[in-house]
This record gives sequence, structure tokens and C-alpha cells, in this order.
Amino acid sequence: MATEAKSSTALETFAREDRTFPPPKEFAAQANARDPGIYERAEKDLEGFWAEQARTLVWRKPFTKVLEWEAPYAKWFLGGEINVSENCLDRHVKAGKGSKVAYYWEGEPGDARAITYQDLLDMTSRAANALKELGVRKGDRVAIYMPMIPELPAAMLACARIGSPFTVVFGGFSAEALSGRINDSEAKVLITADGGYRKGGVVPLKKNADEAIAQTKSIEKVLVVRRTKQEVPWTEGRDLWWHEIVDRQKPECPAESLDSEHMLYLLYTSGTTAKPKGIVHTTAGYLAGVATTHKLIFDVKDDDVYWCAADIGWVTGHSYIVFAPLANGTTGVMYEGTPDFPEKDRWWSIIEKYKVSILYCAPTAIRTFMKWGAEYPAKHNMSSLRLLGSVGEPINPEAWLWYQETIGGGRCPIVDTWWMTETGMILITPLPGLTTTKPGSATFPFPGVKADVVDEEGKSVPLGGAGYLVLSRPWPAMLRGIYNDDKRYRETYWSRYPGKYFAGDGARRDKDGYLWLMGRVDDVMKISGHRISTTEVESALVSHPKVAEAAVIGREDPITGQAIFAFVTLRGGNEGSEDLSKELREHVVKDRSLVPRRSCSPPSYRRRVRERSCEDCFAISPTGRRSATRRRWPTPQSSSRSVPHRRQVRTTSRAIRGARVLSRGRGRALAYRSARHHLAPLAADAAGQRLARNPLPRATRAPGRPVPARILCPLFKE
Repeated sequence: MATEAKSSTALETFAREDRTFPPPKEFAAQANARDPGIYERAEKDLEGFWAEQARTLVWRKPFTKVLEWEAPYAKWFLGGEINVSENCLDRHVKAGKGSKVAYYWEGEPGDARAITYQDLLDMTSRAANALKELGVRKGDRVAIYMPMIPELPAAMLACARIGSPFTVVFGGFSAEALSGRINDSEAKVLITADGGYRKGGVVPLKKNADEAIAQTKSIEKVLVVRRTKQEVPWTEGRDLWWHEIVDRQKPECPAESLDSEHMLYLLYTSGTTAKPKGIVHTTAGYLAGVATTHKLIFDVKDDDVYWCAADIGWVTGHSYIVFAPLANGTTGVMYEGTPDFPEKDRWWSIIEKYKVSILYCAPTAIRTFMKWGAEYPAKHNMSSLRLLGSVGEPINPEAWLWYQETIGGGRCPIVDTWWMTETGMILITPLPGLTTTKPGSATFPFPGVKADVVDEEGKSVPLGGAGYLVLSRPWPAMLRGIYNDDKRYRETYWSRYPGKYFAGDGARRDKDGYLWLMGRVDDVMKISGHRISTTEVESALVSHPKVAEAAVIGREDPITGQAIFAFVTLRGGNEGSEDLSKELREHVVKDRSLVPRRSCSPPSYRRRVRERSCEDCFAISPTGRRSATRRRWPTPQSSSRSVPHRRQVRTTSRAIRGARVLSRGRGRALAYRSARHHLAPLAADAAGQRLARNPLPRATRAPGRPVPARILCPLFKE
């Protein structure tokens, strides 16, 4: 075990994974990307590579220059004019594919629609004409706050058609979050719905929208889709029903010819202050980037049925549910609800029903399915699947293997992808016909992408070392700044390593050059001077056969600076106990060599921990309800009421609001990822309130001491 960090390594890494999975021969033979020379060509001629990809799109006016790079701002395909909506819809209809299904849509209650490319073009054109009638013009911003229904992508495409930048706000966000985004973007029109379905209940979107609008000044009109048909508050003269104004419009609306760098959309992501960052994405570079990565990474064919099981409210949905699949003429699946309604096999029934061939989802969902058990997917015929993907956070090897074997039947390549809201497109990923994969590794940068792992001084770490992930070359879909905040843009992404984009993630590069994401750098624990990633400890815990999910944080320790604290969700059929807690601690020691077997923690503290049951931290009954007993955290006496870490306080507030705790759509949960996503909402709320009353302290460094062997494991069960 490493005891001292080398000067050339910014983070310490202990995990090892040597299993490899080469592409299946039959898959590689027909893959869209099967020539290894693609990497060399993109490296030698970056602009030529991307110009070739961009020319597969339909241009109103050809571009004259591929790239203008004046760090930290890039412009791609200068001089060109293009329309995203036309590339996603019109060109396929003109090519005789109007009858091809664009989306198989399934509502949570069981209602379903098959939307063809002609249907979607007509709906988009009518919506665009309706927006024009409401006074929306090129450059005006439109806010969209909707459930996962077909009108959502139609609204986005309608805005793109007339050159109106839009901002989609996730339907699970509060009125306060919506109002903040409306105010920052100065949106003129809000498109929403009366409600949406979630776990059998109705989310009151229109009510939330009205509360948000009361805190704004720019909204002139509200366009409302009738989805749940419940009574909603109504403001005459401002509010209009979608079916009354959109359905009467003509199904033809000419697409505007827009400059390559015309703003396509704003998407807000979390920041270090209370104000979210409005990430700016423009037109041509973004579309070329997402369409190319979608075609080569997911190996999409004309007869594929592709399902990205994200929400369009996040960047994954923007790029890989709406724009990239439609630009490539793909048949996709949209699902409105949750994976466990009405039963825990809902996803697998959808795959069987529509013969889904490509599935793209989050590791959090995969670990949830692991917890529920393999009997649910076993009920359904999923032989149509031929490729699997993961997105949103690093995937641990055990989840990767379960996904490959249980869902993919051992035959499907897995593309584990890394990217973020700011990048717009996938940047680190296998190419399924070329790359030999390792469970848990995102493998290598996409052709033309230059990623590096550097130390504190910005120097590349050697193979086998870990550090900070940076990008040292522009890419087409990259953000074009933070809306109306140039200073924040420069400070957030470009100030730490001048000329390099700092992603905020830690990564390691193994002896073979494979990249392994280690989570957010502010999710790194300092234990006795050693910087240990929470991701590696979580992965070690999840490798235990009884564990489905783990979230790890560092807690202040008077001797070591920080100690490891783990929250664990068990697979179905297992019960939490002190014996299991001890077994998990020993498992981490044995399997990952993360900590020595001998503990250096004070005997009195160890005794207090042993004497308390796991339920003393937080108790959840078998029904998922919060325990009526008020419990305390097992906290060392010396760590009470210390100054809270900003990120921990920020995460706490999200838990209390019932919002997700993942940072930028792909970061690590700090303490309550499991509670937020997989336990009862009451549990997440109570957990967040406890953390608010007793915040996690800022660590103090105590160098030179061995790493402690205790991992406190409050064991949750549903």
C-alpha cells in the first residue's frame, strides 16, 4: 500500500481492475467506427476531421473557416449558416423518411404514442407559428418547464426553428429554481403543462409555474399543455392552452437561416454560489459534436431503437434524446415516469415492448436495479439489446459487470461515457467496435479530444498516477461562456490552469493509459495527509455482494484530519447489523488495500461507535417511512459545530428541497445520493435536515499518521 504521495501525483489511487473485454468480433465487423486510424487522423488534422463531420449536415450557407480559438473562447464553422430544426426534421422528411418513427413515447399511466418524423415536423412547425403569434422573435428567450411528453422536444425544436434561444428547466425543480432561471435569462414566454405524472401522483407544474412567475418580470405569455387534465389556476390574457393556439396553426413554418454561433440554448448548472450558471451552447458546433459522437459511440443504424433513459431537463436529454438522435434520423424511446411504477420491471417491459437495441442510462439506476434483484429483468425478453451505455457519474466495476451480464446477456459492449453540461458532447468514451474496455474505466478521449491528467502544478502525471482532469484543446460543442458573466466563466473553468479547461474532476491513468474518473475533486478526503477519492471507497463497498449502493464522505477526526464515513444501501433480502458493518469495513481493507487493518482511532471513540446500533444514525422502517424516534449522528466530541464546507452545505440544501444532489449532472453525491434517489423522499428530507443541524466540518490536516481502519456504515433498508 502506498504510504507517501509522489510529488508528480496529485491524488492517491489504490484501486486496481485488470479484467478486459475486447469488442465482439461480429460487432466490430459492422461498427460505424472500425478503423483505428480515426484517432491518428483527428490528431494530425483536427480541423479537417471536424470539417468532414460538419459537412454531413445541411447548411444554408457553407462555412469558410473551421475554428477560431482565442482562449477561453472558441468559434466553430465561421461564416456558415444553418438551422438545427431543419437538420433534425426537414431533411429526413425530404429524404422520404417521414413515416419513420422518431419517438415511441410511453406515459407513466400506460398511455402511448408513436410520433413519426412527419408528425414531429408538423407539431414543431405549428408550435413555431404559435410562438410567432405570441410575439416571440429571433433572439427572444423562451423558458420550458414540462414533463417528459412529446410536446417538450417539439417546443425545443420550435424555438430552434425561429432562432429563439430556450432554457429547459427540469420538471422536478421548485418554483424558486424556475424563477431564478427565468430572471437570469429574461425569458419572454414560458411553456409548461398543467401537470405531469410521477410514481402515480401528479406533479403540479402549472401551480409551480404561477408561483415562479410571481417572482419575475419578463414573462408575457404562458403556453400550457393539457396533460393531467386537473383544475389549474388561470390568468386570463396571459395563459393559453397549447391545444387551442398550437393546433390551429399551419403545419408549415420556414426555418430561419442562423449564424453558426447563434445561441441555441441556455442550461443552468450548479455553482459554488447560490446563483446557478447559465451555460451557453450555440448552433453549428454543438450539433456537429453531438451528432458525430452519437453516431460513432452508440453505433446507431437505421433500424435501431435507441433509448436514452434520462430526463430532457438535463444536458444528457438535450444532447442524446433530442438533438443528436434526431439529427441522425434515429428512432428513440421517451418514457415519462419512474423505473418502479407500477412495478420494478417497468424499464424491462419497455425494452421488450419496443425491441430497444441501445440503452443509455446512469450508474445510479444500474445499482438500484442490482438492489432490486435480477428477477425483474429476467421476466422479459431483452435479446434485442446490442449496446449498453452509462452516463452521469463514474461506474464501479461491479455495477458495470452486472449491467453487462444481467441486462446485456454477456454479449453487449458497454460505452462508459464522461462529459458534462459544459462540454455539450461526450469527450471520454470507448468506441465500441475498436476499444477493449475495462469495467469502470471511461477508457480514452474521443478522436480529436485532448484530455490530460495533471498535478497541482499543471504537469502531466505519469502512467499509474492520479490528478486533475483537464482539456487542453477546444472541441465543437464546448460552452461559449456563462450567460452575461465573462468573469465567472474565466475564473470557474480557466483560471487554475491557464489555457486549459479544468473540469473539476479527479482522474487516474493506469499503466495502459486508460482513464478512470474519480469524482469531483472536492469529493476527495484528506486522511493523514493522503488524498483519497470517495469514488474508490464507494466502489470497494459496492463490490461486496450484499451492497447495492454506497455514498462516502469524509468526517473530521481529531487525529487523522478526516475519517471515512459511508452510507450503504443493501441489496434486497439483506438486513443491516453491526456484524455486517464490521464485515464491510474488513472487505474494504482486504479488497482494495485502502486502509490498514489496524485502527489508530481513540479506543473510547471506537467503543462508542460499536455500542451504537446503525439505526442511531438514521432509521428507516421497512415501509420506507421515517422513524418516529429522533436519533443522533455518532459524532466525535471534538467535531461539533465546526465551520461547514461550502459544498456540503450546498448539498444539504438540495436534499431539503428534494432536488438531486449530483453536481453538474455527473458528479458524485456527497452524502445523500442514495437517500435522494433510492430511499423514501421523507428519508432524504430528514437526512438533509439532520445535516443542516449538525453540518459536516471542514477537515484539518494531520500529516504523518496512518490511515484509520474504521468505516462507519449506517445501513439503510427500504
